[in-house]
Order: sequence, then C-alpha cells, then structure tokens
Amino acid sequence: MTKPNAGDRIVFMGTPDFAVPCLKGLMEAGYQVVGVVTQPDRPKGRKRVLTPPPVKEAALAYHLPVLQPEKIRTAYEEVLALEPDLIVTAAYGQILPVSLLEQPKHGAINVHASLLPAYRGAAPIQYAIMNGDEETGVTIMYMEQGLDTGDMIAKVAMPIQADDDAGTLFDKLSAAGASLLLETLPRLLAGEITAVPQNDEDATYARTLKRDDERLDWERKSKQLHDQVRAMSPWPGAFTTYQGDGFKVWKTRMPAASEMENWPWQQAQVGEVVAASAVGMAVRTGDGVLVLEEIQPAGKKRMTVQAYLAGKGIQVGERFGGVAE
Repeated sequence: MTKPNAGDRIVFMGTPDFAVPCLKGLMEAGYQVVGVVTQPDRPKGRKRVLTPPPVKEAALAYHLPVLQPEKIRTAYEEVLALEPDLIVTAAYGQILPVSLLEQPKHGAINVHASLLPAYRGAAPIQYAIMNGDEETGVTIMYMEQGLDTGDMIAKVAMPIQADDDAGTLFDKLSAAGASLLLETLPRLLAGEITAVPQNDEDATYARTLKRDDERLDWERKSKQLHDQVRAMSPWPGAFTTYQGDGFKVWKTRMPAASEMENWPWQQAQVGEVVAASAVGMAVRTGDGVLVLEEIQPAGKKRMTVQAYLAGKGIQVGERFGGVAE
C-alpha cells in the first residue's frame, strides 16, 4: 500500500457500527483524520438512556474532534472549518449539501453496502436478503446531490450465504468496505482513479424500513417469509400476531420435503400451526410450510420454540393472525 500523504486532511462522517472499521482503518493506516462528524446522541433502550453513536465512541478513543450537528445542511461551515482535502462517509445518515461536497480538493466519497446502482438508499443489506439475492457487496462512489447516484470508484462483491441474516452480512460488508477503502485511497489521492457513471436505468432503491416491512403475511411463499425473517434479524424483528398480541419471529428454516410429508399441511389454513415439537413450530404458508425456531411472544424475552412449547404456548391447529395494532 502506498504511504498516506501526510498533507491530505480527511474528515470522516459516519454513525453506526458499520462505519467504525472504516474510521479505525484510516487511523491505523496513518491517514490524517482531522475530525469526525456523526449524528447526535440518542435515547436508547427501555430506559431511554442517552447513548452516543458507535462512531463517536471510536473517534473519542482516538482523541479526535467530534461534531454532532442535528442537521448537517445548517452546520456544514463547521465541517469546512476543518479544511478537509477529502471527506469520507459511511452510513452517516444525512444527505450532504452541495456547498460541502464541492469544497475538498479530492471531493467526497461514500462507502455504500450494495453493488450500485442496486439498492440505493438507507437499507441495502436488508433488501438484498429480503429479495432473495445470492450476491451483494460494497461500492465506493463520489458523492453528489442525488441519493447514492455518484460515479463509482471501486466495488467488491460478496456472496450471501444461506445462513446469513442482516447482522452477519452487516459485519461482513463492514469489514469489506474498510478493506476496499484502504485499497482505493492511495490511487484516489494520487489522482489515478477513473470513476464510472452509474446506469440510472438499472437503479433500485432500498428505502427506510417501515413497520409493514416487518409484518409476516402467511399468504406469501415460505422462501419469501424465511428471507424476510433473516432480513429483519437482529433488528427490528419480523412479527405476526397471536390472540391479538404481537409475536416476533427471529429465526426460521425451510423444511425438507420428506419432513413435510409427516404434517397435514395441505388441509390447513395459512398461518395455522401444523406441527409443534422438538424440531420447531411448522406454520402453513401460501405454498407450503415454514418452521419457526426462535420467537418472542408479547411481553417475553426471545426464546427457542422448544422453551416456548414447554410453557404450553400455541398449539397445533391454532392460527397466527394479521397486523398488531
């Protein structure tokens, strides 16, 4: 790797755990990070304890100055006062104003968790899993006024494994993004990058997740429901209802055809429990059966289906319902 240019001043902008490896990588590689911009501290948990974002905690560990504007568009001059030659962002969470993007001599770049132009937007990891994709990756691009529309600098692809959920894929892509950033920066700062425009006709969008994205519609196919559960774990969690209360589903599996032969699923209604035993809880779907393995009834902690059934719980022949109010 080319030795970092000590004269290039970098401002890093990011918020969640996904961005932390990028910041740490810059510091450990010897780049001159002159400041970090992140979201304000937010209340967290049931007790609503004011909690700093992970990037702030990492920045303070390196004794870096931290800015936490509520709205970057009204505070961009504070960032420009740091005199950055390059702005690096990773899951910052706000759109940067053009007046900020245009000032650094090397521009502003973003580490995005998808193979652009697929899944522009806030939740690319969740949508890739939810849509049953076999591959995703990381793209580094120049930032511009549009939402993840800038010219692409570098990409790395990664398979989505059958046992991946949003949490495991988040960790893999976070590490891959940091590695790609460190591979790309020397050439970028040396002016050796030829960026490639995105094809807007191929663009798809991963909008912010809504409550309805978490709801399990048992009319859907088993594989679609299984991928939805994976996409919503470990946050915010997919859900159904039982006796009018919310009922979260954290882990599922697709049963083998030989296993399904032992269950009377073809005569059951969608959402009906057709088996409940040590192998899990089998629920009728639009095209077959999905087995629930880890769940969370209303007012309870996350648990295995076996633990739930030991306390009686839902029985064969009962049915999960629709949206909790």
